[in-house]
Amino acid sequence: MPENSYARPYDDSPTDHPAIPPASSVVVSGASRGLGLALVQDLLANGVNVAAFARTITPKLRELSAARPQMLLTRSIDITRTDDVVRFLDEANRQFGSLDGLINNAAVGQDSLLVTTSEESIHKIVETNLIATLNLTRLFLRRLFAERRAGRVVMITSICAQRGYPGLAVYAATKGGLESATRALAREYRERLAINCVAPGFFGSEMSASLGQEQLESIARRTPTGKLVDTTDILPVVRSLILEQTNLNGQVLTVDGGASA
Repeated sequence: MPENSYARPYDDSPTDHPAIPPASSVVVSGASRGLGLALVQDLLANGVNVAAFARTITPKLRELSAARPQMLLTRSIDITRTDDVVRFLDEANRQFGSLDGLINNAAVGQDSLLVTTSEESIHKIVETNLIATLNLTRLFLRRLFAERRAGRVVMITSICAQRGYPGLAVYAATKGGLESATRALAREYRERLAINCVAPGFFGSEMSASLGQEQLESIARRTPTGKLVDTTDILPVVRSLILEQTNLNGQVLTVDGGASA
């Protein structure tokens, strides 16, 4: 199909368009543990088909797949390897009939001042968190619009994109890039795509653990709710963007217990 057949001209004229239906089959990247795994479990509990991938398939994700093989497809894939991602999306399309939701959760972290971060590390963080994520989104949208369907995308970004934290400059830049892309894509595809960001504050994860217990406790003390964010705080927000009629598009929803207020 020609490249321009996936696009639509920008049109500001008032129209009456039907609401984008809830997603029924959702791709989740970085799904092996932590928030990604929790997102998979929550979607399955709400009757949604899930195509989940990560570099390593953990025993828990494998267990979920064995229990619900008709609803959950899992594969070990590096998001930066485009050919593998394409094959996975094709396989998911065949199993579920179509894909109308995407949650971009895959990311690698950073724990170093910029002056001590190697050029190789900068490239790895940018390639994984920004370039590969935008490429996955592009591939998803091409399939979605080839079928003339509407869909939903959620970018998992970070409070780091909005607030400065030492040692996280490159990581923050990638998440900020996704937030900017989200606003642009919401305007590009308007009524055909509901795309939003969920920006968690620091919560119990492998990446935030690199900050050290003392710094995490300091962040918790400064947070109005008195505690770090938990995955259970994030799940309802993502779920609503994937399954409910929120009339939200191009937005960044911050979930940080009021720490950035």
